[in-house]
Amino acid sequence: MPAGSLNQGWIYTDRVASGEAGLCISAFYAARYRHSDQQVWQARLEAGEIHRNGQQLRADGSLAPGDRLAWHRPPWHEPPVPDQWQVVHDDGDILVIDKPSGLPVLPAGGFLEHTVLRLIERRHRDAAATATTGVPRPVHRLGRFTSGLLVLARQPASRAWLSALLRESTAAPESGCRKLYRALTQAGPLPIAVGERLEIHTPIGRWPHPLLGQVWAAASAADSAAAPLPAWSELHLLQVRPQAHLVEVAIRSGRPHQIRIHAASVGTPLLGDPLYLPGGQARPQALPGLGGYQLHAHRLVLPRPEGTWLELEAPLPPALELAPAAGG
Repeated sequence: MPAGSLNQGWIYTDRVASGEAGLCISAFYAARYRHSDQQVWQARLEAGEIHRNGQQLRADGSLAPGDRLAWHRPPWHEPPVPDQWQVVHDDGDILVIDKPSGLPVLPAGGFLEHTVLRLIERRHRDAAATATTGVPRPVHRLGRFTSGLLVLARQPASRAWLSALLRESTAAPESGCRKLYRALTQAGPLPIAVGERLEIHTPIGRWPHPLLGQVWAAASAADSAAAPLPAWSELHLLQVRPQAHLVEVAIRSGRPHQIRIHAASVGTPLLGDPLYLPGGQARPQALPGLGGYQLHAHRLVLPRPEGTWLELEAPLPPALELAPAAGG
């Protein structure tokens, strides 16, 4: 989808915590949204873009606990994205697509209309069946630069069931849900040989970042400030290449950037990953919106309520296929 007409703009809402009381409004926003400095936020105040407790502001001022702020972001041109995908499965309720790399799933950052959610809404808006079946909506996320299987559902009950299944019950092997990804990692040392598997249990928490505000990164159970979440991945080493490892990763939890963080935590970040360093911490100079890595949601097995199984597979990008053996 090329950059075209302006979108409709967006309203970002925030509530002031007790520890933020006394801050001036521009300082609050500069700390919360680090893509803009305090002078830029002062200009937005003067332009009338910011409201406090429902009242439009034109000048800076001090905040009180519980204040409700709203930034009325004016319409903007969104970056172009790939907007075509293959349908892998559609039974009239559950829809599974092969999402291309570079396409965000939900509105965030600089993307509002150029997302799977909004594209699906527009494409189904005039469909005759939509009145009875509903518009498909994503039940989980894939990172913008992660390609592969994305599950959507039309019925609210199906969305609730699938969301819970993909989010949490995958942590229980008996649930039967299985998610497999393919990726290329840097060619660092791993404590396993080709064909072997490595379980990774590194917790994942939120850490302050000088440019991005807060980012998800590797943590430990003792890092209470990062509010670490348990996470489980199993890395299967498929092939060793001169500049990379080809791996398959199974996950039993759905933490943000889990595969990227876990691969980095064992010393082999995804090849081309602009954010994560060996060890699983974030690169201080990283900027939002950078891609460059290959991560593909390849296979998905879902148990259905009626007792059957849904087994799906998205074709692999050429770089993630097993390369022929040397001399073969």
